[in-house]
Amino acid sequence: MAKLGKRTTAARAAFAGKDNVTVEEAVALVKGSATAKFDETVEIAMNLGVDPRHADQMVRGVVGLPNGTGKDVRVAVFARGPKAEEAQAAGADIVGAEDLMETVQGGKIDFDRCIATPDMMPIVGRLGKVLGPRNLMPNPKVGTVTMDVADAVKAAKGGEVQFKVEKAGVVHAGVGKASFDEGKLVENVRAFINAVQKAKPAGSKGAYVKKISLSSTMGPGVNIDVATAGEA
Repeated sequence: MAKLGKRTTAARAAFAGKDNVTVEEAVALVKGSATAKFDETVEIAMNLGVDPRHADQMVRGVVGLPNGTGKDVRVAVFARGPKAEEAQAAGADIVGAEDLMETVQGGKIDFDRCIATPDMMPIVGRLGKVLGPRNLMPNPKVGTVTMDVADAVKAAKGGEVQFKVEKAGVVHAGVGKASFDEGKLVENVRAFINAVQKAKPAGSKGAYVKKISLSSTMGPGVNIDVATAGEA
């Protein structure tokens, strides 16, 4: 615990007096403070001026990070016959139908992304209360309800990130690993910010992006200047 305390104290000292910095400065600070014994995830949180309780203020989407997430994404696919075979050939970790539904209902959710062919949605729909809260429910708006399961699996494995605003108006995601080159992390951060900005709903009034914070798994956060955050 003493080592953790020293590391945290040092990180906070490095961040002191630095607020509303550029994406490049934020990445450098976060990467420099990520000194845990494992490869920390670089995480972004965006506070939005929306109330997701209203349908016209819901924010959700998907973005392909140019340099991937650095995470081994486990993909489950609900499909039958040839489509199941396509999913397996594309690298899906789990493929099934009723059997997969029963596994999930039993409490075993050993995957990070869930994809389904349209004909499987009556089965998947029964899992809404289980998959929904975990943001795993397949949805055609983000390309996870599709007949092109092979491309969907490859996209998920290749660094595609889904995002959905939470009740408090916050969108968050992992955008890479601390071991990534600074330039690659900057590209990933900007790609995510731009995707969220483009997903601005019609019902959003006033300031849409209120705050952007970047941190590592074990480190403190630093606020990014909203005005310049999405610039190329």
